Amino acid sequence: MPESLEFVVQYGYLILFVWVMVEMLGVPIPSTPLMLVAGSLTATHRLSLPLVILAVVAGCIAGDTVWYFLGKRYGGAMVRLVCRLSLESSTCVRRTEDYFTKHGLKALLVAKFIPGLTTLAAPIAGQSKVPYRSFLMYDFMGSLIWTLALTLSGRFFGDVVKLDPVALPWVRNSFGALFVLAVIGFVLYRVMRQQAFLRELRTSRLEPEELKRLLDDGEPVYIVDLRHPLDYLPDPRVLPGAVRYTSASLLANSANIPRDRDIILYCTCPSEATAAKTAMSIRKLGIQRVRPLRGGFDGWKNLGFPLVDLEEEQAVSAQAVPEESVSRS
Repeated sequence: MPESLEFVVQYGYLILFVWVMVEMLGVPIPSTPLMLVAGSLTATHRLSLPLVILAVVAGCIAGDTVWYFLGKRYGGAMVRLVCRLSLESSTCVRRTEDYFTKHGLKALLVAKFIPGLTTLAAPIAGQSKVPYRSFLMYDFMGSLIWTLALTLSGRFFGDVVKLDPVALPWVRNSFGALFVLAVIGFVLYRVMRQQAFLRELRTSRLEPEELKRLLDDGEPVYIVDLRHPLDYLPDPRVLPGAVRYTSASLLANSANIPRDRDIILYCTCPSEATAAKTAMSIRKLGIQRVRPLRGGFDGWKNLGFPLVDLEEEQAVSAQAVPEESVSRS
């Protein structure tokens, strides 16, 4: 048996626990190939399927628990830190927040199947002040469903290979190379997708100093605050003159977007992800004068530029985030 395969068999449960926990903590080392391999090894009884499942679920809960309490203690700052570690930062913040707003704790049941949500779900649950006992129950069920899906897929592959006397020795001898190639492929795909998104973003974003100059000069600009209701908890202020929309509601009300001035979008996502994606969608509607604000709300705030208190009528405006969504946060 190849040394790499022997090593996995000898320390398999510990490797699974540590590897999965590290991925849940935000390090972009995909555990899917390892779990598929572990599942296939249970077909030859070199690993125990129940113990494999236990090790993976324990790793999930250990990593998620750390982020839950950090999210509970530090709120949105910790959420954005987690997203910066992710290879899916172009989508992870808004997608996870929307899942929690719409589905509550049930979002934890599917979070691990959706790129970008795996690590971010736990700190958002903590930020939302969800009781830990409730979080633990749903996180356990979601982790178990995810683990069963991958390990049983690997087990099925192992059962198929066992039936072919030619394929089994080849898989054993090529195990190390196949595993490394699978991990590299996962990482490269996600990095390339992220870099393509960032390249498109950099060509269109507006510097906060330039927006400040436009406001000081009295230039007509249309500023849109795309933050999620959870993002208003630590600082319920907006840029001067900003109106509140979600990405979906802004697109739904595209007829109300002025065509005679610059449209400035901002959020609190790393790399201005939500604002950039929304800007791209608006441009497809034929509105070209739309740009994401570099650094978003935090970038503007850190420069000491003016902010105004969120007016009550903005919070309940028909064009803004629905009151139902705000109450859920």
